[in-house]
Amino acid sequence: MAWVEKHRGSFRVRYRLDDETIFTENGFVDQDEADNRAADVESDQRRRRFVDPRLAQTTIDEWIRQWSEAHRVADITWATYDSHIRNHILPRWSGTALGDFQRIAVKGWVNKTLRPNMADKSAQDILVLFSMILGEAVDEGLIGSNPCRKLRINFDDRPERPHAATDEVDALAGRMAPDNGLMTITDAYTGLRWGEIAGLQWIRTYLDDDTPHIDVDPKFGALHEVRGRLELGPPKTPASARTVYLPPFLVEELRAHRDRNPDSQFVFTGVNGGLHRRSNFRRRVWLPALAGDEQKGWSPLNEEMHFHDLRHTHETWLIEDHVPRIMRLVRLGHKRKDVDDIYSHITEQMIEETLEALQQRWEQDGGWTWAESPAVEPEAA
Repeated sequence: MAWVEKHRGSFRVRYRLDDETIFTENGFVDQDEADNRAADVESDQRRRRFVDPRLAQTTIDEWIRQWSEAHRVADITWATYDSHIRNHILPRWSGTALGDFQRIAVKGWVNKTLRPNMADKSAQDILVLFSMILGEAVDEGLIGSNPCRKLRINFDDRPERPHAATDEVDALAGRMAPDNGLMTITDAYTGLRWGEIAGLQWIRTYLDDDTPHIDVDPKFGALHEVRGRLELGPPKTPASARTVYLPPFLVEELRAHRDRNPDSQFVFTGVNGGLHRRSNFRRRVWLPALAGDEQKGWSPLNEEMHFHDLRHTHETWLIEDHVPRIMRLVRLGHKRKDVDDIYSHITEQMIEETLEALQQRWEQDGGWTWAESPAVEPEAA
């Protein structure tokens, strides 16, 4: 039972908790507001949906500690969560009790603090994590509702990513040191993610099989950077563990590359055989190649393009070449979502026709010769 009392010029609501403790909510301006709250308390208690208000006094700091101890994700995912928590969530909300979060305050934080300082996709990722954290507080009975729900924030659609034509990829690779150029060509003709190609090992590269291919290993198929440390781990999703078949020209180029680097564990490395760091590669290799060089007669090339856009490029090429959807899904390591995807299967004919199409692209529009590549200083690992 809940009741209303007048107290020091305002009204308060009092009610008995399960342990017979009397709890008080102060600060209601008028009796109607207090009566409505008392009715809500009685209704929630009757329907067994009442949340002990003392639990809501837990701070977000303490709850995040408990949530972190119970949560398990891949190291690379946790590194992202940890960054969002340390750099964005706690700096704004540290010390706030779970019960004190207001929906409109969260909406203001997203719109006025996060979005002006980062891409909408990043702001949305932070909000999704925050909502997940508070949603589990609801599930644990600490608070009655999640203040992140139904915020009605109109995040901008992600812009369509650029892709490159075959000759653009060749020109881009030609502005790099040969090994980096081959890495770029390989990515465009396989669609591997950055971590998959940067962590690719020779033991997973089967160039002498009847149908040469790369295997993306489910446990060690991708290179991750976790708190500044490079380490091998699983690829992005279970569907990412896959076999990627290679067109003939790429097999020849990779064999020659292997002969030049007989003692290397990894297919593509930086200076002194070190592993590639994405930020270093982007700054020292990728961006200069895109920007061009007036003295060498190199015009800027698709300057908004990221290395990951080579993956978009690969899928665009497959679509242009009428490669079946199921073949594209499996080759790119995407999850099968539709019923048709589940009941479709890869055939030898699909593999052969896909490789023929990629080979034809190289022979007609590509075919850049590695020996003729310009001398460019290699990037540091």
